[in-house]
Amino acid sequence: MSAHRVQMPSTPGALTVLLAGLTALAGCSSIAGSGDPEGRMIPRSFQPAGRGSTSTVATPPTPIDLTNGDVAVQTSAQATMIDTTTFVPQIQVSDTWKGKVQDIESLLEEAEGHRPPLKQGPANSLTAGGVDDSIVRSTPGATFPAIGQTPWTPPDPTLAVGPNHIVTTVNMVVAFYTKAGALQFSANLDNTGSPGFFESLGAGGFTFDPKCFYDHQAQRFVIVVLEKYGSTESWVDIAVSDDSDPNGTWFKYRTNSVVTVGASTYWVDYPGFGYDNNAYYVTGNLFGLNTGGFGGVFYRVFKKAPLLTGAPAVMFDLRDAGGASGQSAQHFGTNIAPFFVEVASSTQLKVSAILNPITAPTRVSTNVTIPSFSGPAGGANSGGTVSTVDQRIFNVHWRNKNLYAAHNVSSGGKDIARWYHMNTNNWPTSGSVSLVQSGNINPVSPTGLHSYFPAICSDINNNVGLVVGASTSTTTPTVRVTGRKTTDALGTMGALTTVKTGPNGVNGRWGDYFDLAIDPVDQKTFWYIGEFQGPGGWGTEIGKFSIACPSDFDGDGFVTGEDFDAYTAAFQAGTPNADFDGNGFVTGEDFDAYVLAFEAGC
Repeated sequence: MSAHRVQMPSTPGALTVLLAGLTALAGCSSIAGSGDPEGRMIPRSFQPAGRGSTSTVATPPTPIDLTNGDVAVQTSAQATMIDTTTFVPQIQVSDTWKGKVQDIESLLEEAEGHRPPLKQGPANSLTAGGVDDSIVRSTPGATFPAIGQTPWTPPDPTLAVGPNHIVTTVNMVVAFYTKAGALQFSANLDNTGSPGFFESLGAGGFTFDPKCFYDHQAQRFVIVVLEKYGSTESWVDIAVSDDSDPNGTWFKYRTNSVVTVGASTYWVDYPGFGYDNNAYYVTGNLFGLNTGGFGGVFYRVFKKAPLLTGAPAVMFDLRDAGGASGQSAQHFGTNIAPFFVEVASSTQLKVSAILNPITAPTRVSTNVTIPSFSGPAGGANSGGTVSTVDQRIFNVHWRNKNLYAAHNVSSGGKDIARWYHMNTNNWPTSGSVSLVQSGNINPVSPTGLHSYFPAICSDINNNVGLVVGASTSTTTPTVRVTGRKTTDALGTMGALTTVKTGPNGVNGRWGDYFDLAIDPVDQKTFWYIGEFQGPGGWGTEIGKFSIACPSDFDGDGFVTGEDFDAYTAAFQAGTPNADFDGNGFVTGEDFDAYVLAFEAGC
């Protein structure tokens, strides 16, 4: 591996910071910690001075006043540059952690207890679809084990898929793999690394909730992580690779996220993370720094262009006092505005958008009626009960006006993953957002199956993929995938395919989410990461699958003239499977759509 060409920022101040960062890296040594009686290294966050309470700066950052959350506040931050090829060793984390495992939530002073409860929305007669066990839509490929248990739980696994590499993050480790599963780089995200990935920014011993994605438009990997210390510090750290290979140069920023609303001060928890052609978007819940309480949803807009060259970051912050756990979409196609989704009530989703995000941001929102649901209670498995958190939205995906989201609900005494497909139409410029379909991952067999932590996205042909965790009261947690073709009945997913079965059961924290990404090379291959329980603790698994090509009408894996003849015969007979656009009618538009897909090879 060779180092990347360094793209220097244009401002002298930023260059000074970059050189200082390189100097600091050159002086870093091995993992900092103290030994336990068995000779293992204990991360600083488990030492008495840790637990998220130690200050990392002499002068606390000036809070950002979002008392009027509708008025954007602009701030900036300088870059620090690292070259991961200089880290010694390149692979710092490879074995499962055998020491004490700490629940992240206990270090955050049980912040989730301050989150508002689920509101009861107006009743409606909508019903969600389900799983058709008679059809199989997902075709799994190879899998490989990713990061195993660290000193923290839950792992919160996410992944980013580039042309040749996969980046994954968990609490609190980052790793780079080839698509064949070869580990090339791994390091702790905090200052227990050698060095830690974010350490040269000043990151202390308590980073948490990392997330990552691959920006297919700019062809960069992007990572975000949070920090919180005592009653004075809250940080959003973001790192952007300098090209499509994660090995080498990254531009990193540590940005203040201490927020004041009147006399109250808040910190940021549980980030959402998305992008479009203009910006990177971070959302988070605002919890009281010293007095408890809940301040709504924090929105941060990072102008993308400066972050691609290591120039000073430009950020805009907004706040929605009436929101909770908003998630940002990853956008494919040309969007009118960036979209965000959260649960508004037991019968409504709240869809928000930010107008003029990189010039004069303003937030607007609308509610979309959905089938009624109750909040989840926990997923039974042979080891006890998996904590499924609550009904918050886990991920959001947008492609050409199609907006997808998924979360956990309760149905028939079980926790069930539910997904939504909405059409943003021309909103927020005009019109409204409409619900196209929704579905529960609640198969008939096996009886009593719980499903949880769904992640959803679509491919270039508007087929949909989904990954979930699943278990029954007598089985261990598994990772399963499913999907639907555009021609399938509305609200329907195909049968679940098990791609990883953990050998052990578990009780307590899990997730808190899985992740799913589309391969930027073909935009047809879905890559997932999920959690299982091994004999040495939690583990993560990465794999891929695809959805049957819509124009492969006979399902033999090839698009040939036989498919065209078979579809033509079905169309002439008016059979339901000739309804290519899925609107319930067989018309000339279906034939035209099939011809276009056939000519495109899928």
